[in-house]
Amino acid sequence: MRSSCALLVGGRWAAAILIPLCTLIVATVASGQQLIPFGDVPAMPDFTEQEIAARGQQQARNVTYSDWEKVCFKGVQGAETKMVCRTSINGKWDTGQVVLKVDLIEREEGPVARLQIFVLPGFFLQPGIKLTVDKSNPMQLPYTICLANGCVAATVADASFVRAMESGRTLSLDAVNTNVMIVIASLPLENFAKAHQGAPTQTFEQKLEGKWEQPIDEGRAKQ
Repeated sequence: MRSSCALLVGGRWAAAILIPLCTLIVATVASGQQLIPFGDVPAMPDFTEQEIAARGQQQARNVTYSDWEKVCFKGVQGAETKMVCRTSINGKWDTGQVVLKVDLIEREEGPVARLQIFVLPGFFLQPGIKLTVDKSNPMQLPYTICLANGCVAATVADASFVRAMESGRTLSLDAVNTNVMIVIASLPLENFAKAHQGAPTQTFEQKLEGKWEQPIDEGRAKQ
C-alpha cells in the first residue's frame, strides 16, 4: 500500500499534504474494497457537452453538516519539518454515513492550500465539482481518484479564495449525478474563520514508517 500512496503524492512534502487521502485508501483496501485507478478503466470517448448538459437541479437532501474543525500533523523527522493542518467539514445522512467531506489542507508557511472534496460515487467525472462562495466566481475541481466507496476532487486554493471562505456565509457545491441533474449542497461557513485561524483541536505526530499518527501528548507520555 505504501507504493500506491507514493504514486498519489509524488514526494515527502506532498505525502504530508495527502495524509487524509492515503489513510482513506489504506482503510478501503484493508476492508476488502476495490481500489480503481483510472489507468485500469477501459478507454472510451468522453461524453459530449450535450450528453452531460444538466436537465435541472436539486438540493442535496437530509444532509446534516458538522462544524468546521482544524487538526494538525507535526513531522518528527527533524526540526525543519513543517506542520500540516487540515480544516474540515463533513455532511452525513441520518444513518450516520458521511456523504461528503471538504478539507482545506495547508502546509506551514506554504504559499497555497489544497482544497479536497470527498463525495459518494454516482456522479459524472467529466464535469468535476463546482464550488462557489456566496455569489462569487466559482472554482472548478477536477476528480483526481475514485475508490469503491467514493471519489475525491481536488485543486489548489489561493489566498484570495481562502479569504472569501473566511468572510463568506455559504459554500455551494455543485455536481452532476447520473440522472444528469445538478445536485447542490450548501455548506455553512459561519464558523470557518474561527476554526481556520484558531488553534487546532488536536495535533498528531507524523512518521513516514510505523505508527505515524498519534496525538502529541500521548506520544510524549510513552517516551
